[in-house]
Amino acid sequence: MHIKPRMENFIENKTLFTKKQWEQKTNDKEGQKRNALVYCENQFGLPDGKTAAALVRHSELYSIVGIIDSSLAGKDAGEELGEEKSGIPIFADLNDALESLSYTPDCYIYGKAPLETFIPIKERLLILEAMMKGMDIISGLHEFFTLDPELSHIAALNGVQIKDIRKPPPLKDLHLFTGQISQVNVPVIAVLGTDCACGKMTTAVELNKTLNNLGIKSVLVATGQTSLMQGAKYGVSTDALISQFMVGEVENSVVQAFEKESPDIILVEGQSAISHPAFLSSIAILKGSMPDGVILQHPPARKVRCDFPDLVMPTPESEIKLIETISKTKVIAITLSHEDLDKQEVLKIIEDYEFQLRLPTTDVLSSGCQKLVQALSNQFPKLGHKIKRENFMFLSTEKHKESDLLEETNEFFPA
Repeated sequence: MHIKPRMENFIENKTLFTKKQWEQKTNDKEGQKRNALVYCENQFGLPDGKTAAALVRHSELYSIVGIIDSSLAGKDAGEELGEEKSGIPIFADLNDALESLSYTPDCYIYGKAPLETFIPIKERLLILEAMMKGMDIISGLHEFFTLDPELSHIAALNGVQIKDIRKPPPLKDLHLFTGQISQVNVPVIAVLGTDCACGKMTTAVELNKTLNNLGIKSVLVATGQTSLMQGAKYGVSTDALISQFMVGEVENSVVQAFEKESPDIILVEGQSAISHPAFLSSIAILKGSMPDGVILQHPPARKVRCDFPDLVMPTPESEIKLIETISKTKVIAITLSHEDLDKQEVLKIIEDYEFQLRLPTTDVLSSGCQKLVQALSNQFPKLGHKIKRENFMFLSTEKHKESDLLEETNEFFPA
């Protein structure tokens, strides 16, 4: 009759022990990248696999040691994105990964971004399996695993942590709009788009890296779970917030980046599209950041909106008109996704857009950020003056993948 209390005491003691064990593990690895496997079954390289693709391309927090997607097992993750070989293998399942790696990675990242709120039972069991192997769980879903009693219990018993990236701050820590954004006296550039999963974040990340390499201190403000996973220091997942706080949280993130980093420029990641009827985040981003300029990302070959086959894609012209009507900012450049386009088609579209819209147009994955840097320098001369003389060669010698990339693939896999 004393079994139940003794078992509860055992679980409590085990939980306390594993909590201390995890805290020590965290302290030991502070400042180091953590090894991570990314789960992306049947979606790697597709729109719903954009989190996994983004982590393959860039992460300041994790060293990605493998992708789990049985449909592409044995292939290289970089090559499957139509890019250079990354050295990141794709595995059939968790056991395949652990046998091949001969060690257990620190983290298991759920690398899909579906519209659905809850994951299937099968994928839940895989998360339980990863925890029992001793791996921390990183999730960007709307379903918060830390609020799940069973998952939290298993995590405690196995000394692992669950981290819900999309989980908003407590209500007491949320911010309403204050108008403090008017005190930000450096250029704020929002990278908006005409649709979901069309490459906004990739463009923002690549431009941020380029500017910093040129000696311009650029800070990226995240507005989605994937860029937070990549290591963005400032920002919040806007689509998980109560609508009343969306604008204020974006404003606060930009103000914090300005006050704490003293940057030369702040880039703000966009979400969805201003014109998209299903989502509100882009409007909050535009209002909260009050950008001095907008870079507009567009997939020219896409006929209907991602995940919404009944919704026809807008044109860049209509999106520009909408952005410039509801805000005081101007679109200063167009960036493209070369999804379903070959090299010649991309070049023709760039030529047409630059002639028709009178805006510099490029695809940063294939051609780099030279045109964007030039556009920013033209718009904000102080930025051009801050580029270190010895780094001017960076843009001309930057490794472009245009010829190989666009000849080898006619698909663009966005992040």
